[in-house]
Amino acid sequence: EVQLAESGGGSVQAGGSLRLACGYSGFNSDDHGTGWFRQAPGAAGEGISCLSGRDGATYYADSVKGRTAISSDSAKNTVYLQMDNLEPEDTAVYYCTNDCAVHDGTLYLGMLRGSGTQVTDSS
Repeated sequence: EVQLAESGGGSVQAGGSLRLACGYSGFNSDDHGTGWFRQAPGAAGEGISCLSGRDGATYYADSVKGRTAISSDSAKNTVYLQMDNLEPEDTAVYYCTNDCAVHDGTLYLGMLRGSGTQVTDSS
């Protein structure tokens, strides 16, 4: 059974940093990859990052590019999303998914996700 659990969210002022974590089980992230998406209040979900299991390539949406880094610790079955220079627009619930891939510049995410972790701008 695939299980994912996000953590690390919180309330942070603009310009601050957070490291989100995605603990997973039931699949091999090195094979399938792990993605992140977020959902802001009243908005559609936005895929923001992918660590591809197929070739280890990373992908970032334009909205977070340059201030976000995705990484993996396979020994801990955890994928991290380091977010720096946070902006008010980053306020959202963040979810990780069990698969991801990028084709022709489009991010595709797996269907399974955790319950999310809330990131809030406290400025």
